[in-house]
Amino acid sequence: MITRRSVIYVSGYDPQGPEGYYSLFGSQLKRACALWHTKFILGPLAIESADIASWTVTMGGPNWRVITRYDFIRQENFINANCAEPIIRQIFRAVRWMLNDLATGTTFRVFRANWQFGMHHLVLQLLLLSWIAASVAAGVLAGYIAGHNLGMARSIEIGISVAFAFAIFMALRPLANRWLVIRVNNHWPYLREFGRGQASCFDRPIEIGAARLKDLVNSNDADEVVIIGHSGGAPLAQCMLARALELDHDLGLRGPRIVVLAIGSITPAVAFHPRALKMREIIRRLAVEPSITWIECQSRKDALNFWGFDPVSGVGIELGPERCNPLVWQLRFRDMLSPEFYRKLRWKLFRLHFQYIMANHVRAPYDYFMLIGGPVPIIEWAKRQREAIAEFAPDGKYLLAPQSTGSTQ
Repeated sequence: MITRRSVIYVSGYDPQGPEGYYSLFGSQLKRACALWHTKFILGPLAIESADIASWTVTMGGPNWRVITRYDFIRQENFINANCAEPIIRQIFRAVRWMLNDLATGTTFRVFRANWQFGMHHLVLQLLLLSWIAASVAAGVLAGYIAGHNLGMARSIEIGISVAFAFAIFMALRPLANRWLVIRVNNHWPYLREFGRGQASCFDRPIEIGAARLKDLVNSNDADEVVIIGHSGGAPLAQCMLARALELDHDLGLRGPRIVVLAIGSITPAVAFHPRALKMREIIRRLAVEPSITWIECQSRKDALNFWGFDPVSGVGIELGPERCNPLVWQLRFRDMLSPEFYRKLRWKLFRLHFQYIMANHVRAPYDYFMLIGGPVPIIEWAKRQREAIAEFAPDGKYLLAPQSTGSTQ
């Protein structure tokens, strides 16, 4: 039975930072605790540095209590800096990424593994190219009208063409921002650098996360230390754990159990590139490490992950009997949400992608807040699922708890 837990959370390529995630966490925590009839105490947000923020949450029922330390690895500073670069530079990098993925067969491998993920990539790429094409077409048309219909001089025609192209480009930019066209196409060139083992903007967060993981294990203040990577944070979280094991080979052999929880992971898309040797080596390292637990959460309805996919052999890593990780946990969002709400979310891809860290409407085996704040080890939720739900009474009492265990006040 867990009484203390430490969590390191690694978000995707999201610039909202700890303040946004803390606010989201607090609002969803209230809903989750109402569902399970548990009480909670949420500590204040502490900004430790430019690299990490943290808060605590205490959850409990009539006969159990779990204190969780929640560390948030900050990435918003460099994400905002990346997205603030001149747009022409961002477009050039994105187009180079698209062409390289096509030339190396990476795009084909992504589609073969999961056509939904491939389509989401393709749509955002086409939106970027359409944005550029529409701007150029508007400029050419304006110049043509100025030169041929209005009889303006060639120099004026060119000036009008450039001005119209720029105006249309800027007018469409808010729409590109809202549809995440810029951010997603900005993200992947950096992920490709990371996967190849080149210096990238992710190097510092990885070192910070690895160091924090070592500190948490060595302090031995928790029964379970969990490093959670959501979406684009999954390959970073896996790299943090691999880096910590590189710094201390015996890290998983002492103190609390170590769990890496990959939710809505995009790691396969990183590993598919032929030159992504670093990413595949990380996958290989974790797949054969018996001292840690790697759980891969996938959902068929989430178009931004790889449902029904083996994250090891699927990227070309064959290990044989020495392989012990990961445990693939296939989720159904339909089982977590009310039918009405589920129908509303069916085509809201990015909102569905966030359901992994949101509160449920009904008690289900996968409940983010019970995973991080409940008394059951995460591996038990993944293995026993409905059996684990049955261990909680309607009033929130944990039926397997020792009689002396206290509750949240």
